[in-house]
Amino acid sequence: MFVQSIIAGPIFAMLNQSILAKNYLAGIILILFTVSCKMTEKTYSGKAGFANNTVVAHRGAWKQNNLPQNSIASLKQAIALGCAGSEFDVRMTADDTLVVNHDPDYNKMRVDKSMYTQLSSVKLPNGEMLPTLREYIMAGIADNKETMLVIEIKPSDVSKDRAMFITEKVVNLVHELNAEKMVCYISFDFDMLKKIREKDPAAIVQYLEGNKTPQELKNEGINGADYHYSVYKKKPEWIEIARKQKILLNAWTVNEKQDLEWLLVSKFDYITTNEPELLLRLSRK
Repeated sequence: MFVQSIIAGPIFAMLNQSILAKNYLAGIILILFTVSCKMTEKTYSGKAGFANNTVVAHRGAWKQNNLPQNSIASLKQAIALGCAGSEFDVRMTADDTLVVNHDPDYNKMRVDKSMYTQLSSVKLPNGEMLPTLREYIMAGIADNKETMLVIEIKPSDVSKDRAMFITEKVVNLVHELNAEKMVCYISFDFDMLKKIREKDPAAIVQYLEGNKTPQELKNEGINGADYHYSVYKKKPEWIEIARKQKILLNAWTVNEKQDLEWLLVSKFDYITTNEPELLLRLSRK
């Protein structure tokens, strides 16, 4: 019996240690699984890894420091402020160069009918060259861990085929620069967004026009309603419907304090504004 006890003791101890190790491992697996699920949910919301605020600087943070809109300087200022996002506009030149510019014209030259060398011969007011999309994205992903690059692809006035070509070039460039986790796409052209979804099923895409219900967006795989704030005031029921459908809520372009406060109270995911400093202050109250 004594011999058996001597032998059995270590065996039982080893068994107990084995059971404890298995329980410990199971616990770790459960924790990792829980964290993974939470991260997945966060990623789906479009906010994973970005600053914990609602602020999207419209064409960058330009107003307070009198910077050119859509300039790399305004982008860097939005990043320095810690905005959740910085929005900018993309068009394509006659020689198929993607540039960052809001209006159809740049310095009285039609963007889609001009060569990039023509356009870039005139600098922005702060001395910058008219930025290409490549330059803009590269500046946006350098030393930036919390500000999403919100790419508005402007519809083409030339043709639908041209619009699809522009869309493909934008998405291809984003992937070439390994920036897909740092960007969100928005457009007034619904077909452009569907093309993005086709090329990159994981992309965050938001519709701007405001003429589709949250359910219609959900049905087409569009995961954001980025509408003028007046749309939500006319149809406040869309806010709750979008939330139930897990559609991101964004509003543009909101500059008045009372409107910003209303959207904050309504718990919008994002608010696009020319007054990012004001919105940041209101968000911290």
